[in-house]
Amino acid sequence: MLTDTHTHLYSEAFDEDRSEMMERALAAGIHRFFIPAIDSSYTDAMYRLEQDYPNNVHLMMGLHPTSVKENYEEELAHVETQFEQREFVAVGEIGIDLYWDTSTLEIQKKAFKKQIQLAKRYHLPIVIHCRESFDEIFEVLETERDDDLYGIFHCFTGTKEQAMRAIGFNMKLGIGGVVTFKNGKIDRFLNEIDIRHIVLETDSPYLSPVPYRGKRNESSYLSLVCKKVAEVYDISEEEVATITTANSKEVFGI
Repeated sequence: MLTDTHTHLYSEAFDEDRSEMMERALAAGIHRFFIPAIDSSYTDAMYRLEQDYPNNVHLMMGLHPTSVKENYEEELAHVETQFEQREFVAVGEIGIDLYWDTSTLEIQKKAFKKQIQLAKRYHLPIVIHCRESFDEIFEVLETERDDDLYGIFHCFTGTKEQAMRAIGFNMKLGIGGVVTFKNGKIDRFLNEIDIRHIVLETDSPYLSPVPYRGKRNESSYLSLVCKKVAEVYDISEEEVATITTANSKEVFGI
């Protein structure tokens, strides 16, 4: 059994064939789907997805860094309200993204820190989005470092040194389609990282693995990520599936 620890199955990209896409994933042995939030505009779609697949879909709640705008405090209030009303498996995805907009760095930091503190309040993991912002992410994590801080560095694409530093913050590394890219680089050192520190993900509909790179990603393609990780570690795909699913249970508690 495989676990997709990060997939936006509620995305508009699946509106035309969501049920068929889900059937392909289930047929591929993927039965656990962890769903990160983006902002309030997607909340209802997330709840509908959960209603349709209650035994497979597990929701997070949070404010994505690219949605941190002038109204970020209002968006954070929405996140807090959702936590008051129901349970979630994590606070995510949260973090800092300097690829799209560097002008919002300071409020991204504030939103990130507030949501880390929210996760601690509810004794939950965080799921971190980090794009061109490792130094800034580590700076915030350092201020929040304690035994209650843990989670996943989603879509990890850093160096071995950054990987070890992330693990030092009690984070698992989310490994997805990038591991199959010729220029992805992480496959060069991944086998030097103990496999107990990694989880698998697709980030559907983004970042499709080879041979689907550049096309819409979907959770069934997690099997391709698993295959590549098995090659990197020189173990069987079954072992990768078993270990990484156990790692996901360690993070999310289910």
